[in-house]
Amino acid sequence: MKGLLSLLLVGAANALAASYEPRSLTEDMLQGKEKEVWDAIKGEIPGAQLDDYFNPPTAHQREPDEKWDGKLEGKSVNTLWVEEGKDKPSGIEEYGMRFKTVDPSSLGVDNVTQYSGYLDNKKNGQHLFFWFFESRRDPQYDPVILWLNGGPGCSSMTSLFMELGPARVGQDLKLTRNPNSWNNRASIIFLDQPVNVGFSYGKSGAFNTPSASKDVFAFLTLFFKKFPQYALQDFHIAGESYAGHYIPFASYPPMACGKGGYSAVLDQPTCKAMEAAVPQCQKEIKRCYDKPTDVATCVKGAKFCKDALVRPYSRTGQSIYDIRGRCEDPKDLCYPILGWIAKYLNQRHVQKAIGAEVSHFKGCSNHISSQFFAHGDYNQPFHRKIPGILKDVNVLVYAGDADYICNWLGVKEWTEALQWPGRHIFRRKNLSVVYHSVNKWPLGRVKYHNGLAFLQVFKAGHRVPYDQPENALDFFNRWLAGEWTP
Repeated sequence: MKGLLSLLLVGAANALAASYEPRSLTEDMLQGKEKEVWDAIKGEIPGAQLDDYFNPPTAHQREPDEKWDGKLEGKSVNTLWVEEGKDKPSGIEEYGMRFKTVDPSSLGVDNVTQYSGYLDNKKNGQHLFFWFFESRRDPQYDPVILWLNGGPGCSSMTSLFMELGPARVGQDLKLTRNPNSWNNRASIIFLDQPVNVGFSYGKSGAFNTPSASKDVFAFLTLFFKKFPQYALQDFHIAGESYAGHYIPFASYPPMACGKGGYSAVLDQPTCKAMEAAVPQCQKEIKRCYDKPTDVATCVKGAKFCKDALVRPYSRTGQSIYDIRGRCEDPKDLCYPILGWIAKYLNQRHVQKAIGAEVSHFKGCSNHISSQFFAHGDYNQPFHRKIPGILKDVNVLVYAGDADYICNWLGVKEWTEALQWPGRHIFRRKNLSVVYHSVNKWPLGRVKYHNGLAFLQVFKAGHRVPYDQPENALDFFNRWLAGEWTP
């Protein structure tokens, strides 16, 4: 038994373990906590079906190894995986990597050196797709960025062609050069993760953040082994939304009710009802923090908080990704460009040029999102990892001031609540206006101390580089230069 049922629907899974057949599980077989979890999933994911969790891998056609320009076997690499402060066998020998050199003239995405390919987990039959772009400036010395999209379940290809990559897709499916691409200053790896997101595919997937992180670790290990010319530069991991992994529930009422810098979306009775629900939501989250392996408790808590603090807003029709406007295209997460990107990437000549083995590209997968929700991942206290990271790594957390779902009030609040040696000084600091380096207009407000920085970006929604491309590139370059890291 694998996937969701091996972890959650224990009673029904045991009954079927002896002779499992796909789609043989029905809701009437569930009971107790298993039924409670499934009811929560259905409430959270509209249209969720039990047999979704037994879907075959994303439709694909694996290319023979000789069709690729090269490959690397994990058994040729000696490394360890650090877990809970202890060195453990990394399992890297289970992985391999295939790659090809992408001809820039074939698609016109950019004229820089590009590689694409797959990380293969041979033991589990999983394959993660990546697309790498060299820096436009000085790839020998410029830093390397790994970009991870959120969702969970959204492809990094969407950010490549919508936000910070070297080209954007238009409604006519033609590409235009992005003058504000982040590869103006850095080489960038766009990785589709976890399994069955975007052009990635596999027999079974990663359904929580820790399991997905091991795939990313294996990918980086093999990538830098195969391409050592990029291994000595500074390295950064960047992402958005669920890639940063936090849910700012307590900040939803003030953001929706006129205290985040924009006009109120909800009326006063609704605002008061949301405010009254915050203490119970915080109790539910604490229960999950206290028992993070109790999946039913974590799922129940996430459902309560979403029902009480997110649904009243979403019912208005206003975009949860940008409080300034309505959601006019729900199937594409309120961004029509996501539909254009999917159409572009579903062209056969595009897939052939990059070696994509998935025949039907989807920008975001509800299946993956529901898997992570069902495993209680939404309410896990991953922010507790940040203090340990700050010992060795500088961290910038940014948020658009018009985003609702990951709003700046909540982001600021959790950065100030982090338990680390610099907490008290960081909390006392006020936000200071930041001006664009060249144009001198205000782009946001920042506070920073001893390696931790928080940036509120003006006039930006959930996807900051999409709404404010010039400003996003400016603060990205300044972060790379170390401006907010003293």
